[in-house]
Amino acid sequence: MTDSASEITADLVRELLREQHPDLADLAIREVAGGWDNQQWRLGSELAVRVPRTERAPDLQRKERRWLPVLAPRLPLPVPEPVRTGEPSARFPKPWTVMTWVPGEPLDHSRISRGDHAAGRLADFLTALHVPAPAEAPAGSDRGGHPKECTDGFDHFFEAVAPGDIADGLRAVWDDAVAAPEWAGPPVWVHGDLHPANVVVSDGTVSGVVDFGDLFAGDPAWDLAAAWVVLPEGAAARFFDVYARADGGTVRRARGLAALKGLVLMLIGRNGDRGLPGGKPAWGPAGRAALDRVLRGAPV
Repeated sequence: MTDSASEITADLVRELLREQHPDLADLAIREVAGGWDNQQWRLGSELAVRVPRTERAPDLQRKERRWLPVLAPRLPLPVPEPVRTGEPSARFPKPWTVMTWVPGEPLDHSRISRGDHAAGRLADFLTALHVPAPAEAPAGSDRGGHPKECTDGFDHFFEAVAPGDIADGLRAVWDDAVAAPEWAGPPVWVHGDLHPANVVVSDGTVSGVVDFGDLFAGDPAWDLAAAWVVLPEGAAARFFDVYARADGGTVRRARGLAALKGLVLMLIGRNGDRGLPGGKPAWGPAGRAALDRVLRGAPV
C-alpha cells in the first residue's frame, strides 16, 4: 500500500474497526477534511480515527499515544486523547489510533472574534504546557532550535513568497530574532506546530488544540509565535501579559519564528492556488495576515 490518501476509505476504516475494535464498528463514520500526515475520520459524536498517510505519521502517532495521556489532564483546553490503538494488519500495514474528538471548527475554517478572550485562553494553555519536560521527552526534528539554526529555511521561504512591500521589514524581524539570546531555561514541553489548522475555535474564541505529532522539549518561543500566527490583530499584547513568563529575548525569537511560519503558510497557500499536492488555498491569506501582525511590532 502506498501513502495515497485515496486508498483510505470509510469502508476500510470500518473494516479495521470490525477486525480490532468491533464494539466501535457500527458508529457513524465520515471523513474530516484537512490533515497532513494523517487522514482523519469522525467516529460517532465523540471519537475520531487517525490513519497514517505519510511515512513519518506512524512515529508521530506513537508519540501522541505515549505523551498525551501524561499532558492532557493538566491542560486547561481539550486536546485529543488516545483511547484505542490499531495494529498493522493484512488490511492496512501501519498502526492507527482512535482518539477523542475536540469539538469546534479549526481556525483555518473559522475566525476568532473575541480576541482578548482567545489571547487569555491560549496563554493559559501554553503556561500549563510549558513546564520542564522529563529527560526522556522527544527532541525537536526540523524545529526547536534557535532561529539562527533555521536561516537557510527562512531564506528559502523568503525568496519564494515574501511580499515586496514588506520584505525589508520581515528581514529586519528575522535578523533581530537571529541576534536574540539563546533560551536559557530548561527544555519545556512545546506543541511545536501551532497554526490555524491546529487551533480549534468555538463561540469566537479558542476552545481546543489538536495535532501533537510534533511535540518536543525545547524553547517555548516556537509556541509563543502563535501570538501573531493564530491570534487576531491587537491580541498579542494581552497574550504576553497573561503568559507573563517571556523575557525580551524570547519575544524576539518568537516574533522571528512567527515571520518564518507566516511565510510557510503563504507558500502552502500558493501551492493550493496552483492545484499542487499538499497545497491549502486558505492558508495563503492567513500567512499574509500573520506577517502583517508581526510587522506591527512586538508587544513588550
